[in-house]
Amino acid sequence: MDFNFENELESKIALVTGGSKGAGKAITDRLLKAGATVIITARNKPEEINGAHFIAADLSKPEGTQKVVDEIIRKFGRLDILVNNMGGSETPGGGFAVLSDQDWETFFQTNLLAPVMLDRGFLPGMIENRAGVIIHIASIQARLPLYDSTLPYAAAKRLW
Repeated sequence: MDFNFENELESKIALVTGGSKGAGKAITDRLLKAGATVIITARNKPEEINGAHFIAADLSKPEGTQKVVDEIIRKFGRLDILVNNMGGSETPGGGFAVLSDQDWETFFQTNLLAPVMLDRGFLPGMIENRAGVIIHIASIQARLPLYDSTLPYAAAKRLW
């Protein structure tokens, strides 16, 4: 039996955070191939977006997260699929001893609070429409952290 998934998500609106590279790009490409309208976010527009819509926003700040919610609702009226994929870890070596309070706040905002804010922004509409999917991408770091270099990232991802 042959399955054709090329139009399975036609008329669906999807947001993929971190959708311009790595696993996020693969998710974006698959959603586009399935016929979804896909929006990706990043601080700066990537060179290649392959048919996806783009919203420039810094999700490490609450106002960036709110901007994404507001623009999607204004332009598309709803969101059907939310893939919280973004995240990252750029900390100095030395682990706990060298991390500042600001380091911890930035990582928790980016890797935990931004997805929560996006969920809170889009979930009411999904409930009202009786349809929608929210997916959170975690990390192996949640179970096997690199204590010397990715501790705040691992801690935030562990909460998923």
